[in-house]
Amino acid sequence: MKIDFDLIRRLREETGAPVMRVKKVLEECNGDVEKASIILKEEGFEKAEKRADRTTSQGVISSYVHHSKKIAGLVELLCETDFVARNELFQDLAYDLAMQVASMSPKDVDDLLSQDFIKDPSKKVSDLIREVIAKTGENVRVGRIVRLELGKE
Repeated sequence: MKIDFDLIRRLREETGAPVMRVKKVLEECNGDVEKASIILKEEGFEKAEKRADRTTSQGVISSYVHHSKKIAGLVELLCETDFVARNELFQDLAYDLAMQVASMSPKDVDDLLSQDFIKDPSKKVSDLIREVIAKTGENVRVGRIVRLELGKE
């Protein structure tokens, strides 16, 4: 079966899997994008689990301040290299996590990871992080979180 390059490109962007792997999985699934996507995401999650012990000494601190200027969230998001820390995908994740902290007021990092993601409740925050790990090829973890609300301690 001949697989359309646009289909390969779209699935590659969605999963972060290598082009040749995407093509092979699509061929095995007879062009079924949904089935191929599930397989590639599971493979990415398995790779993410293997990276969990790697040292994360680089990263960013990201902030989100609500439009009312009365609530803010700070997140320390860690990765292995400065190269990934400067990546737009990584920085977007850090910002989204800071928004999650401001909006959902998690008690600690574990509580944050178990929450439904505010932009897509079908995903857990931990799933978002695993997706970024699969796409970047590096270990990514949340270091610290802080939520500030005007007038509260």
